[in-house]
Amino acid sequence: MKQDDREKARREVSYNNKSDRPSNIIENERDIFLRCEEIEQEFPRWFRSYCIYLKGNLLPMSRLVYLQDVRAFLLYLIHDTGLTEADTVKEITKEELASVQARDVNDYINYCRNYTAEENGRTVLYENTNKTLARKKSALSVFFKELYREGILSKNITDAFDPIRVPKPGEREIKALRDDEVMVMLDAVTTGSGLTPHERSYWEKTKYRDKCILVMFLTYGLRLQELQQLNLSSINFSRGEFKIYRKRGKEAIMPLNRSVEMVLNDYLKNERDHIRIREGEEDALFLSLQGRRMTQRAIRELVKKYTSIPLHTTRRGGYSPHKLRATAATSLIGRGNSIYDVQALLDHEQVTTTQLYASHKMNVKRDLVKNMEWELERKDQE
Repeated sequence: MKQDDREKARREVSYNNKSDRPSNIIENERDIFLRCEEIEQEFPRWFRSYCIYLKGNLLPMSRLVYLQDVRAFLLYLIHDTGLTEADTVKEITKEELASVQARDVNDYINYCRNYTAEENGRTVLYENTNKTLARKKSALSVFFKELYREGILSKNITDAFDPIRVPKPGEREIKALRDDEVMVMLDAVTTGSGLTPHERSYWEKTKYRDKCILVMFLTYGLRLQELQQLNLSSINFSRGEFKIYRKRGKEAIMPLNRSVEMVLNDYLKNERDHIRIREGEEDALFLSLQGRRMTQRAIRELVKKYTSIPLHTTRRGGYSPHKLRATAATSLIGRGNSIYDVQALLDHEQVTTTQLYASHKMNVKRDLVKNMEWELERKDQE
Protein backbone atom coordinates (compact mmCIF):
# COMPACT_ATOMS: atom_id res chain seq x y z
CA MET A 1 0.00 0.00 0.00
CA LYS A 2 1.54 3.28 -1.11
CA GLN A 3 1.33 6.51 0.89
CA ASP A 4 -1.52 7.81 -1.32
CA ASP A 5 -3.43 4.57 -0.72
CA ARG A 6 -2.87 4.85 3.03
CA GLU A 7 -4.20 8.41 3.00
CA LYS A 8 -7.25 7.20 1.07
CA ALA A 9 -7.76 4.42 3.60
CA ARG A 10 -7.58 6.96 6.43
CA ARG A 11 -10.21 9.15 4.81
CA GLU A 12 -12.55 6.19 4.35
CA VAL A 13 -12.40 5.26 8.04
CA SER A 14 -15.02 6.63 10.41
CA TYR A 15 -13.62 7.17 13.90
CA ASN A 16 -15.81 6.46 16.88
CA ASN A 17 -13.54 8.45 19.15
CA LYS A 18 -14.77 8.35 22.74
CA SER A 19 -11.55 9.74 24.15
CA ASP A 20 -10.54 13.40 24.21
CA ARG A 21 -7.56 12.76 21.98
CA PRO A 22 -7.72 14.73 18.70
CA SER A 23 -8.27 12.90 15.43
CA ASN A 24 -4.80 13.69 14.04
CA ILE A 25 -3.15 11.79 16.91
CA ILE A 26 -5.38 8.77 16.29
CA GLU A 27 -4.85 9.00 12.52
CA ASN A 28 -1.07 9.09 12.98
CA GLU A 29 -1.21 5.93 15.10
CA ARG A 30 -3.39 4.25 12.50
CA ASP A 31 -0.96 5.24 9.75
CA ILE A 32 1.88 3.55 11.65
CA PHE A 33 -0.36 0.51 12.21
CA LEU A 34 -1.12 0.28 8.48
CA ARG A 35 2.56 0.54 7.58
CA CYS A 36 3.35 -2.28 10.02
CA GLU A 37 0.56 -4.40 8.53
CA GLU A 38 1.95 -3.83 5.02
CA ILE A 39 5.37 -5.15 5.97
CA GLU A 40 3.94 -8.10 7.91
CA GLN A 41 2.00 -9.13 4.81
CA GLU A 42 5.33 -9.48 2.99
CA PHE A 43 6.57 -12.01 5.58
CA PRO A 44 5.99 -15.79 5.51
CA ARG A 45 3.07 -16.98 7.62
CA TRP A 46 5.42 -18.70 10.05
CA PHE A 47 6.70 -15.26 11.14
CA ARG A 48 3.37 -14.70 12.90
CA SER A 49 4.65 -15.27 16.44
CA TYR A 50 7.41 -12.69 15.92
CA CYS A 51 4.93 -10.10 14.61
CA ILE A 52 2.62 -10.72 17.59
CA TYR A 53 5.56 -10.33 19.97
CA LEU A 54 6.48 -6.92 18.50
CA LYS A 55 2.89 -5.72 18.58
CA GLY A 56 2.56 -6.58 22.27
CA ASN A 57 5.95 -5.38 23.51
CA LEU A 58 7.04 -2.33 21.53
CA LEU A 59 5.71 1.15 20.94
CA PRO A 60 4.12 1.52 17.48
CA MET A 61 7.03 3.46 15.95
CA SER A 62 9.63 1.07 17.41
CA ARG A 63 7.61 -1.84 16.05
CA LEU A 64 7.66 -0.28 12.57
CA VAL A 65 11.42 0.34 12.67
CA TYR A 66 12.13 -3.25 13.79
CA LEU A 67 9.96 -4.64 10.99
CA GLN A 68 11.77 -2.44 8.47
CA ASP A 69 15.17 -3.59 9.77
CA VAL A 70 14.24 -7.28 9.56
CA ARG A 71 12.81 -6.85 6.06
CA ALA A 72 16.03 -5.12 4.95
CA PHE A 73 18.08 -8.05 6.29
CA LEU A 74 15.90 -10.62 4.51
CA LEU A 75 16.20 -8.69 1.24
CA TYR A 76 19.96 -8.72 1.76
CA LEU A 77 19.83 -12.52 2.06
CA ILE A 78 17.92 -12.70 -1.22
CA HIS A 79 19.99 -10.28 -3.31
CA ASP A 80 23.49 -10.45 -1.80
CA THR A 81 23.99 -14.01 -0.51
CA GLY A 82 23.46 -17.58 -1.64
CA LEU A 83 21.62 -18.53 1.53
CA THR A 84 18.16 -18.59 -0.08
CA GLU A 85 16.67 -19.34 -3.47
CA ALA A 86 13.66 -17.13 -2.75
CA ASP A 87 12.78 -14.22 -5.02
CA THR A 88 10.63 -12.52 -2.39
CA VAL A 89 10.67 -12.33 1.39
CA LYS A 90 7.46 -14.38 1.61
CA GLU A 91 9.14 -17.31 -0.18
CA ILE A 92 11.97 -17.71 2.37
CA THR A 93 11.69 -21.12 4.07
CA LYS A 94 12.35 -22.15 7.66
CA GLU A 95 15.19 -24.36 6.49
CA GLU A 96 16.87 -21.49 4.65
CA LEU A 97 16.62 -19.18 7.66
CA ALA A 98 17.93 -21.98 9.90
CA SER A 99 21.08 -22.04 7.76
CA VAL A 100 21.88 -18.42 8.65
CA GLN A 101 24.84 -18.20 11.03
CA ALA A 102 25.97 -15.42 13.34
CA ARG A 103 28.78 -14.57 10.93
CA ASP A 104 26.17 -13.87 8.22
CA VAL A 105 24.47 -11.34 10.49
CA ASN A 106 27.85 -9.81 11.37
CA ASP A 107 28.67 -9.54 7.67
CA TYR A 108 25.35 -7.77 7.09
CA ILE A 109 25.96 -5.26 9.90
CA ASN A 110 29.40 -4.49 8.43
CA TYR A 111 27.81 -4.14 4.99
CA CYS A 112 25.41 -1.57 6.45
CA ARG A 113 28.28 0.66 7.61
CA ASN A 114 28.48 2.08 4.12
CA TYR A 115 26.86 0.85 0.95
CA THR A 116 25.55 2.16 -2.36
CA ALA A 117 22.10 1.94 -3.85
CA GLU A 118 20.59 2.98 -7.17
CA GLU A 119 17.88 5.61 -6.75
CA ASN A 120 16.19 7.49 -9.59
CA GLY A 121 18.98 6.69 -12.00
CA ARG A 122 21.84 7.73 -9.72
CA THR A 123 24.08 5.97 -7.24
CA VAL A 124 23.62 7.05 -3.61
CA LEU A 125 26.16 6.30 -0.89
CA TYR A 126 24.70 5.49 2.52
CA GLU A 127 26.64 5.57 5.77
CA ASN A 128 25.33 4.48 9.17
CA THR A 129 26.63 5.40 12.61
CA ASN A 130 27.32 2.84 15.31
CA LYS A 131 24.10 3.92 17.01
CA THR A 132 22.08 2.96 13.92
CA LEU A 133 24.03 -0.28 13.51
CA ALA A 134 23.35 -1.15 17.15
CA ARG A 135 19.62 -0.66 16.53
CA LYS A 136 19.73 -2.95 13.50
CA LYS A 137 21.59 -5.55 15.53
CA SER A 138 19.00 -5.24 18.31
CA ALA A 139 16.14 -5.75 15.84
CA LEU A 140 17.79 -8.89 14.45
CA SER A 141 18.59 -10.18 17.95
CA VAL A 142 14.93 -9.92 18.94
CA PHE A 143 13.95 -11.58 15.66
CA PHE A 144 16.22 -14.62 16.01
CA LYS A 145 15.59 -14.99 19.76
CA GLU A 146 11.82 -15.00 19.27
CA LEU A 147 11.97 -17.59 16.48
CA TYR A 148 14.22 -19.73 18.69
CA ARG A 149 11.87 -19.33 21.67
CA GLU A 150 8.93 -20.42 19.52
CA GLY A 151 10.83 -23.53 18.37
CA ILE A 152 10.96 -22.38 14.75
CA LEU A 153 14.77 -22.28 14.89
CA SER A 154 16.71 -25.00 16.70
CA LYS A 155 19.52 -22.78 18.01
CA ASN A 156 20.07 -19.27 19.29
CA ILE A 157 22.78 -17.62 17.24
CA THR A 158 22.55 -14.17 18.85
CA ASP A 159 25.27 -14.79 21.47
CA ALA A 160 27.85 -14.78 18.66
CA PHE A 161 26.77 -11.44 17.21
CA ASP A 162 29.69 -8.99 17.19
CA PRO A 163 29.49 -6.24 19.83
CA ILE A 164 29.03 -2.68 18.59
CA ARG A 165 30.68 0.09 20.54
CA VAL A 166 28.19 2.88 21.14
CA PRO A 167 29.33 5.87 23.22
CA LYS A 168 27.68 6.08 26.60
CA PRO A 169 25.47 9.15 27.13
CA GLY A 170 28.10 10.82 29.29
CA GLU A 171 30.75 10.33 26.61
CA ARG A 172 28.87 12.16 23.89
CA GLU A 173 29.40 15.83 23.26
CA ILE A 174 26.12 17.59 23.91
CA LYS A 175 25.32 19.91 21.05
CA ALA A 176 23.22 22.92 21.96
CA LEU A 177 23.06 26.61 21.13
CA ARG A 178 24.55 29.09 23.57
CA ASP A 179 22.27 31.86 24.79
CA ASP A 180 23.97 34.43 22.57
CA GLU A 181 23.49 32.13 19.56
CA VAL A 182 19.81 31.77 20.42
CA MET A 183 19.50 35.56 20.26
CA VAL A 184 21.19 35.67 16.84
CA MET A 185 18.79 32.99 15.60
CA LEU A 186 15.73 34.83 16.90
CA ASP A 187 17.01 38.06 15.31
CA ALA A 188 17.34 36.20 12.01
CA VAL A 189 13.77 34.90 12.07
CA THR A 190 12.49 38.33 13.15
CA THR A 191 14.33 40.46 10.58
CA GLY A 192 15.29 37.98 7.86
CA SER A 193 19.00 38.69 8.35
CA GLY A 194 21.31 35.94 7.16
CA LEU A 195 18.78 34.55 4.67
CA THR A 196 19.34 34.32 0.93
CA PRO A 197 17.08 36.35 -1.41
CA HIS A 198 15.19 33.15 -2.26
CA GLU A 199 14.75 32.28 1.41
CA ARG A 200 13.60 35.82 2.20
CA SER A 201 10.77 35.52 -0.33
CA TYR A 202 9.36 32.62 1.70
CA TRP A 203 10.26 34.23 5.03
CA GLU A 204 7.99 37.18 4.18
CA LYS A 205 5.06 34.74 4.17
CA THR A 206 6.05 32.50 7.10
CA LYS A 207 8.13 34.59 9.53
CA TYR A 208 5.52 34.61 12.31
CA ARG A 209 4.97 30.87 12.00
CA ASP A 210 8.69 30.12 11.93
CA LYS A 211 9.37 32.29 14.98
CA CYS A 212 6.53 30.67 16.92
CA ILE A 213 7.93 27.21 16.17
CA LEU A 214 11.44 28.16 17.30
CA VAL A 215 10.26 29.85 20.50
CA MET A 216 8.12 26.86 21.46
CA PHE A 217 11.01 24.45 20.90
CA LEU A 218 13.31 26.66 22.98
CA THR A 219 10.83 27.24 25.81
CA TYR A 220 9.51 23.72 26.38
CA GLY A 221 12.10 21.43 24.81
CA LEU A 222 9.33 19.75 22.83
CA ARG A 223 10.01 16.68 20.73
CA LEU A 224 9.52 17.13 16.98
CA GLN A 225 6.39 14.97 16.88
CA GLU A 226 4.89 16.73 19.90
CA LEU A 227 5.13 20.11 18.17
CA GLN A 228 4.07 18.85 14.74
CA GLN A 229 0.88 17.33 16.16
CA LEU A 230 -0.25 20.50 17.96
CA ASN A 231 -3.78 21.68 17.19
CA LEU A 232 -5.67 24.93 17.64
CA SER A 233 -7.94 23.05 20.03
CA SER A 234 -4.86 22.10 22.08
CA ILE A 235 -4.48 25.73 23.20
CA ASN A 236 -6.59 27.29 25.94
CA PHE A 237 -5.70 30.98 26.07
CA SER A 238 -8.20 31.71 28.85
CA ARG A 239 -6.46 29.23 31.15
CA GLY A 240 -2.98 30.08 29.84
CA GLU A 241 -2.05 26.52 28.86
CA PHE A 242 -1.92 23.97 26.05
CA LYS A 243 -1.98 20.19 25.85
CA ILE A 244 0.58 17.95 24.18
CA TYR A 245 0.55 14.22 23.49
CA ARG A 246 3.72 12.37 24.37
CA LYS A 247 5.13 8.90 23.90
CA ARG A 248 3.24 5.92 25.32
CA GLY A 249 -0.04 7.80 25.06
CA LYS A 250 0.82 10.24 27.85
CA GLU A 251 -0.75 13.69 27.93
CA ALA A 252 0.80 16.80 29.47
CA ILE A 253 -0.48 20.30 30.17
CA MET A 254 2.07 23.03 29.45
CA PRO A 255 1.72 26.61 30.74
CA LEU A 256 1.88 29.52 28.32
CA ASN A 257 4.34 32.25 29.23
CA ARG A 258 4.11 35.78 27.85
CA SER A 259 6.66 35.27 25.09
CA VAL A 260 4.96 32.14 23.78
CA GLU A 261 1.52 33.74 23.98
CA MET A 262 2.87 36.75 22.07
CA VAL A 263 4.39 34.76 19.20
CA LEU A 264 1.32 32.50 19.02
CA ASN A 265 -1.02 35.46 18.68
CA ASP A 266 1.25 37.09 16.08
CA TYR A 267 1.20 33.91 13.99
CA LEU A 268 -2.54 33.31 14.32
CA LYS A 269 -3.55 36.90 13.47
CA ASN A 270 -0.95 37.79 10.85
CA GLU A 271 -0.51 34.54 8.93
CA ARG A 272 -2.65 31.56 9.81
CA ASP A 273 -5.94 33.45 9.55
CA HIS A 274 -5.05 34.38 5.95
CA ILE A 275 -4.22 30.86 4.73
CA ARG A 276 -6.69 28.90 2.63
CA ILE A 277 -6.88 25.76 4.75
CA ARG A 278 -7.42 22.37 3.11
CA GLU A 279 -10.37 20.23 4.13
CA GLY A 280 -9.59 18.14 7.18
CA GLU A 281 -6.72 20.39 8.28
CA GLU A 282 -8.81 23.05 10.04
CA ASP A 283 -7.52 22.19 13.51
CA ALA A 284 -3.82 21.89 12.63
CA LEU A 285 -1.82 24.63 14.35
CA PHE A 286 1.22 24.92 12.09
CA LEU A 287 0.29 25.03 8.41
CA SER A 288 2.26 25.03 5.18
CA LEU A 289 1.60 27.68 2.54
CA GLN A 290 -0.56 25.04 0.83
CA GLY A 291 -2.88 24.95 3.84
CA ARG A 292 -1.82 21.53 5.11
CA ARG A 293 -0.39 20.50 8.46
CA MET A 294 3.38 20.94 8.29
CA THR A 295 5.30 17.69 8.00
CA GLN A 296 8.04 16.70 10.41
CA ARG A 297 10.51 16.98 7.56
CA ALA A 298 9.48 20.58 6.80
CA ILE A 299 9.83 21.56 10.46
CA ARG A 300 13.23 19.87 10.67
CA GLU A 301 14.48 21.75 7.61
CA LEU A 302 13.13 25.02 9.02
CA VAL A 303 15.06 24.52 12.27
CA LYS A 304 18.27 23.56 10.46
CA LYS A 305 18.02 26.70 8.33
CA TYR A 306 17.69 29.14 11.21
CA THR A 307 20.20 27.41 13.52
CA SER A 308 22.81 27.40 10.75
CA ILE A 309 22.90 31.22 10.85
CA PRO A 310 24.38 31.68 14.36
CA LEU A 311 26.54 28.57 13.84
CA HIS A 312 27.99 30.05 10.61
CA THR A 313 27.62 26.76 8.79
CA THR A 314 25.74 25.42 5.79
CA ARG A 315 22.00 24.88 5.98
CA ARG A 316 22.67 21.15 6.04
CA GLY A 317 25.03 21.67 8.98
CA GLY A 318 22.38 23.38 11.10
CA TYR A 319 20.99 21.79 14.24
CA SER A 320 18.00 19.46 14.42
CA PRO A 321 14.91 20.07 16.59
CA HIS A 322 16.34 17.61 19.12
CA LYS A 323 19.31 19.91 19.64
CA LEU A 324 16.91 22.75 20.40
CA ARG A 325 15.51 20.39 23.04
CA ALA A 326 19.06 20.14 24.40
CA THR A 327 19.31 23.93 24.21
CA ALA A 328 16.19 24.27 26.35
CA ALA A 329 17.57 21.80 28.90
CA THR A 330 21.00 23.43 29.25
CA SER A 331 19.50 26.94 29.38
CA LEU A 332 16.97 25.99 32.06
CA ILE A 333 19.57 24.30 34.24
CA GLY A 334 22.01 27.14 33.63
CA ARG A 335 19.40 29.51 35.05
CA GLY A 336 19.43 27.57 38.32
CA ASN A 337 16.28 25.49 37.86
CA SER A 338 15.96 22.14 39.63
CA ILE A 339 17.07 19.09 37.66
CA TYR A 340 13.89 17.31 38.73
CA ASP A 341 11.72 20.16 37.49
CA VAL A 342 13.53 20.14 34.14
CA GLN A 343 13.13 16.34 34.01
CA ALA A 344 9.37 16.75 34.40
CA LEU A 345 9.17 19.47 31.73
CA LEU A 346 11.16 17.46 29.16
CA ASP A 347 9.52 14.11 30.03
CA HIS A 348 12.79 12.28 30.66
CA GLU A 349 12.12 8.80 32.07
CA GLN A 350 15.34 8.85 34.11
CA VAL A 351 16.78 11.83 35.93
CA THR A 352 20.24 10.63 34.86
CA THR A 353 19.35 11.82 31.34
CA THR A 354 18.64 15.30 32.65
CA GLN A 355 21.84 15.25 34.72
CA LEU A 356 23.86 15.01 31.51
CA TYR A 357 22.75 18.54 30.69
CA ALA A 358 23.56 19.71 34.22
CA SER A 359 27.15 18.48 33.92
CA HIS A 360 27.49 20.03 30.48
CA LYS A 361 29.20 23.39 30.84
CA MET A 362 28.92 25.31 27.63
CA ASN A 363 32.10 27.35 27.98
CA VAL A 364 34.35 25.05 30.03
CA LYS A 365 36.72 24.27 27.14
CA ARG A 366 36.90 27.91 26.12
CA ASP A 367 37.69 28.92 29.71
CA LEU A 368 40.41 26.27 30.02
CA VAL A 369 42.30 27.15 26.84
CA LYS A 370 41.94 30.88 27.50
CA ASN A 371 44.76 30.62 30.03
CA MET A 372 47.01 28.64 27.68
CA GLU A 373 47.96 31.36 25.18
CA TRP A 374 51.47 30.07 24.39
CA GLU A 375 52.16 32.25 21.38
CA LEU A 376 50.85 35.45 23.01
CA GLU A 377 52.95 34.75 26.10
CA ARG A 378 56.01 34.17 23.93
CA LYS A 379 55.52 37.50 22.17
CA ASP A 380 55.05 39.28 25.50
CA GLN A 381 58.50 38.05 26.54
CA GLU A 382 60.22 39.43 23.43
